[in-house]
Amino acid sequence: MLTTEQLKSIESLVKKVGKFQQENQMQVSATDIDEKSLNQLVSYVDIESEKMLISGLRKITPTAGYLAEENTTNNKNNLLYWIIDPLDGTTNYLFGHSKYAISIALYADDKPVYACVYVPTENENFVATPDGAFLNDKPIHVANRDNLQQTLIATGFPYYNFEELDAYMEVLTELMKSTQGLRRMGSAAIDLAYTACGRFDAFFELNLSPWDVAAGAYIIQQAGGTVTDFGGGEEYVFGKSILGSSQVIYPKIKAIIASKNF
Repeated sequence: MLTTEQLKSIESLVKKVGKFQQENQMQVSATDIDEKSLNQLVSYVDIESEKMLISGLRKITPTAGYLAEENTTNNKNNLLYWIIDPLDGTTNYLFGHSKYAISIALYADDKPVYACVYVPTENENFVATPDGAFLNDKPIHVANRDNLQQTLIATGFPYYNFEELDAYMEVLTELMKSTQGLRRMGSAAIDLAYTACGRFDAFFELNLSPWDVAAGAYIIQQAGGTVTDFGGGEEYVFGKSILGSSQVIYPKIKAIIASKNF
C-alpha cells in the first residue's frame, strides 16, 4: 500500500512532531489546558501536533481522509483514511511524565494497512505493515509465556465512565492474585505497543476511542497476537472494549473477563 519513500516520510514526520512535543512539554501552563469532558485534558500541543500530522500526511497520502481526536479536520473517507491520536497520554504529558505517544493508523476499505506508535522520549518507533511488526526497523513478536503466573498485564483505569467499575475491579483483583502484576502506562497506544513486543503479555481496557487503539491493535496483530473486544468479537476499534494479547495467553485472560458482569 505504502511505498518505501512514503514510509520514510511518515517516520520523519512523526519524529518531527515528537521533537516539537518534547521541546514544549515543560512550557505548557495551566492557562493552556482545557477539559474536553470529565478527566479528559487537552493542550495547545495536542492541537498543534494534530495540525502538523495532518498537514504532513496530506502531502504523503493526498487522497486520504482523517478521523482525528482533536477534530482539527473532519474528512473521513471510507476508501482510505487515517485514524490519528496526536498525543496519547495527554495527562502524563501535562504532569511532566515521559509516557506519551503519537499514534496513527492508515485504513483502506475499513481495514488497517499501516500503523505507527512513536514514543518521543525513548525514540521508539513501533510500526506495522502487511510485512509484519517492527520496533526501530527490527521485527518484533508477542510474548510466548503460557503460564498465567509468569505474565505481566497492562490495563487502564476507568476515568470518566464508572458504570462498570465493580466488574472491572473484580478483574483487577483476580489478575493481581494470578499474575506477576498489573501496569498502567497512562497511554493505551504504548500499552498495546509494549504488548506487541512482549514487554506485556496482554492489555485490556474499557471505553476507549478509535484513535486510542487503532494503531496499537494492528501492531499486535502483525506481531502475531490476538485482538478482540471483551466478547471475543471484532468491535475493538469502534466498540467500547479491547483485549489484545499473545495467542497463548488470550484464552485465559478472556475467560477471566468473561466471568464478570460486563
